[in-house]
Amino acid sequence: MVFLMKCITNIERKSVDYRIFRFVRMVPAVSKGANMKLILSYLRRYKWQVAWSVTIKFFGSMGELFIPFLLKYMVDDIAPTKDAGSVILFGCAMVLCAVLVLLFNVKANQRASAVAKMCTRDLRHDLFSVTTNLTGSQFDGVTLPSLISRMTADSYNVQNFIGMIQRMGIRAPILLIGGVILAAILDPKLSLVLLCMVPLMACVVLFVSRHGIPLYNVVQENVDRVTRILRENITGIRVVKALSREEYETERYDEANEALAKSDFRAGATMALPNPLMNLFLNIGLVLVILFGAYRVNSGDIMSGVIITFLVYFNIILGAVLGLNRIFIMYTKAGASANRIARVLVLGESRPEIISCERDENVPFIRFENVSFSYPHLQETAESNEREHAVSRISFDINRGESLGIIGATGCGKTTLLNLLMRFYDVTEGRILVDGIDVRAYEPEDLRRKMGVVFQNDTVFADTIRENVAFGRGISDEGIRAALDDANILSYIDSHEEGLDYRATKAGANLSGGEKQRVIIARALAGNPEILLLDDASSALDYKTDAALRKAIRAHHADTTSITVAQRISSVRGMNKILVMEAGEAVGYGTHEELMESCEIYRDIYHSQMGGAGNASA
Repeated sequence: MVFLMKCITNIERKSVDYRIFRFVRMVPAVSKGANMKLILSYLRRYKWQVAWSVTIKFFGSMGELFIPFLLKYMVDDIAPTKDAGSVILFGCAMVLCAVLVLLFNVKANQRASAVAKMCTRDLRHDLFSVTTNLTGSQFDGVTLPSLISRMTADSYNVQNFIGMIQRMGIRAPILLIGGVILAAILDPKLSLVLLCMVPLMACVVLFVSRHGIPLYNVVQENVDRVTRILRENITGIRVVKALSREEYETERYDEANEALAKSDFRAGATMALPNPLMNLFLNIGLVLVILFGAYRVNSGDIMSGVIITFLVYFNIILGAVLGLNRIFIMYTKAGASANRIARVLVLGESRPEIISCERDENVPFIRFENVSFSYPHLQETAESNEREHAVSRISFDINRGESLGIIGATGCGKTTLLNLLMRFYDVTEGRILVDGIDVRAYEPEDLRRKMGVVFQNDTVFADTIRENVAFGRGISDEGIRAALDDANILSYIDSHEEGLDYRATKAGANLSGGEKQRVIIARALAGNPEILLLDDASSALDYKTDAALRKAIRAHHADTTSITVAQRISSVRGMNKILVMEAGEAVGYGTHEELMESCEIYRDIYHSQMGGAGNASA
C-alpha cells in the first residue's frame, strides 16, 4: 500500500489531448511495473476518497485484531470468577466490536468499489480518446478487435485490481503484521512455528510470479483472435449464409475458441497452485501449533485462553495470507491487462511529427511530387531487399476548384493516395503539398478540417439524419437541408413525418445502400470543404442519380477542389483530369479525350463498361 500511495502522491495526472501522463515520458520502454504505476496513477484524482476509505478500513482491521484479546481476557480472567454479569458485559462488548468492524468494512468496501469504477471510467475515456487519434500505422499495428478487448476485458481486470488493492491491500497487511506481532507477544515460542512456513510460501509466490503474466498475455492475445472472428461473422453474417459457409466459420471459430480455452486452462492451472499450497502449509503449521500448545498448557507454561487466542490469531493470519495471495493473483492478471492498455496509451504520446516548411506560392493547390509509400506491415522482399510499395512515384497537380478522377483496378493504390493526402499515413518518399505547404507541416486536425470525405463502406450512425449530417459541427438546419438537396436525398427525408429528426437504425439498416451513401455524401458537403474526397462514393447510385450529384457539386461547390476515386468511367469522365493507376503506379494522366488517345488501359476500361459504343466525345 505504501507503493500505491507513492504512486498517488508522485504521479500527476494530466488531460489526454495527446499528453496522457507526465509519467509516460519517463518510461522509454513498456514494463510491467511501469504499467501498473501508470494505471494506479488514475487514483490520484480520487486521493481524498481513497484516504477516507483507507482510514475506515484501517480502524475496521484494528478492531478485528482487538476482538481476540477480549476473548483471552474473558477465558482466563472473567470466566474463572463465575460472575455472569461480567461474562454478559464482555460478551456484549465483543458483539458490539464485531458489529462496528462489519459496518466499517462495508463502508470502506463501498467507497473502494466507487473509486475503482470512477478510475476505470476515466481509463476507458482516455483509452477511447487515444484510440480515435491513432495514426493509420498505429491502428493497423494494434488492430480493432484488440482495441475492443483492451477497452472491455482488460479495463475490467484493472477495475477489479484497483478495487481489491483498496480493500485487501489495507486489511490483509494489517491483519498479517498485527496478527504476527500479537501472536508473538502472547507466546514467542509458538510464533516460531509461523516463521517455519514463510520460506515455503515465498517459493510458491516466486514460482507463480515468474510464470503468471506471460500466460495471461497469451490468454489476452487469444481473446483478441476470438473477438476478431466473432466480429467478422456478425458483420458478415449475410455473406456467410448466402455462401452456405456456416459450418466452415463455425470450425474456424471453434479452433480459436479451443486455443483460448487451452491457454486459459494453462494460466488458470498455474494460478490455482498458490491457494491450496498456502492452505497446506498453514494448516500444517496450525496442527503443529495445536500439538505444541497442548503440551505447553499441560506443562503449565501457558493458560488455555492463550492457546485459544493464539489459534484465533493463527486463523486471522491464515486469512490474511490467503487475501494477499488473491491480491497477487489479481495483480498477475491485471498486470497483463495493464501492459496491453499502457501500450495503447503510450501510443497517444507519439503524435505525427510536424516538420518546418515555408509556403510555396508557385505551386498548384494540391501537388503530389514523386510520392511513394509502403505500408509498415509489408515485409522486405528477398530479391530487392526493399519494401514492397503500395504506390510508387506518383506525381500530379490540381488547381483550386478543379476536379481529379482516379480510376484503376481493385488494389492498385487509389484509396492509399487519399489516405496519404489526409495524412493517415506519411509518405515513404516524395512529398504532398496542400495550398503550397507540405501536409507534414500541418497539425492533422487543421489539415483534415479543410476536407470533406466519403470513404468506402462508410458509416451511418444510429441517430437522426440531422445529427448524422451535422456530426457535431454546429451546422444549421438550412445548411443540412442544402447538403441533403445536393446529395439528391432531401425529398426522401421530407417524405417522412419526422423530417430531419428521422432516425437511422444501427449501421443505417433502415436505409437502402443508395440512401445511406447519399446521407454520407451530404455529411461531407455540409461543412463546405475546400477539398472534397469521394472514395467510390457513387457505387450504390444509379447513373441518373450519380450524374445529378456531380452536377449539384459543380453548381454549388464550384470553389471546392474534388478528388473522386471510382470504378465507373461515367463518374470521372467529366473531371478536369483523370489519373489511371495499375499496380501502384500511374499509367495515364490527362482528360478523358487525351486518355482515350494515349492510354490503352483506360480505353479497355471504357470499352468494357460502355460496350465499345462511342468515342472520346461519346
